[in-house]
Amino acid sequence: MRTASLPTLGAIVLLGASCHSNAAPTTGAAPAAEKAAPVIVWQPSHQTDTGTDFNEAAVSNGIAVAAMATPPALNEHKVWSFGVPDLHHANVGSNTMIEHTSAVINGQLSGYAHELQQSNKLSPTVFISLHNNGGTRRHAIWGYIHDGDPLEAENRALAARLVAAIAAVTDLENRGVLLDSSTGRNDYRCAVTGRLGFYSLDENVNKAPYRVLLEIGDNGVSRALLQDPAKQQAMGAAIKKELAAWLAERKGALAPFRATP
Repeated sequence: MRTASLPTLGAIVLLGASCHSNAAPTTGAAPAAEKAAPVIVWQPSHQTDTGTDFNEAAVSNGIAVAAMATPPALNEHKVWSFGVPDLHHANVGSNTMIEHTSAVINGQLSGYAHELQQSNKLSPTVFISLHNNGGTRRHAIWGYIHDGDPLEAENRALAARLVAAIAAVTDLENRGVLLDSSTGRNDYRCAVTGRLGFYSLDENVNKAPYRVLLEIGDNGVSRALLQDPAKQQAMGAAIKKELAAWLAERKGALAPFRATP
């Protein structure tokens, strides 16, 4: 993942499940399951510039697609700017830089803004962002939540469960759950706290009540694991099963989607 506020956003384009396709809406649930179930949004990284001979977008998308294909079928969707035309930083960029996120450049939204626009149109309950870390020299997994969020404790608990689920099916070290302000990266700041943060997790941008970001492995020391399709499948399945268990436990007690940020 390493490497002016927006007005109301415009049209929605839903993306396909394939790493190489963005032509069709993406869901992982049967129509009957979608009517009453909470909406889950997956945001795999669209970054292709985070490591030499490493495609974080392909890896993260592989994990997301595996998760969505794993039972049980939920009301789930994927938002992904990879390959979408007429956006700036559609396939590259940092989640912690104004220029790559909230800035409008030559009349174009960023890839991240496009993804959050799509997500908010879906009125999600849970938003899960998937990335790979870099430069850490640790074969590990980290969870991140938004600093100062009203549901910080609940988001921390969910992130901890998803991190533990991935650690259990791999040899990745569980590095726990951190606040997005703790990275000290770049210049994107939360408008409420004034602290550094991840654009995708900011409650002023993302209306989902439950929002977590997973940094899965390091693109250097974890490369073999991350590029293994079987491992991507195992990690995606582990995330989905743990998410489903969390949802079942909280049935009827989930915070509602916020109509406004």
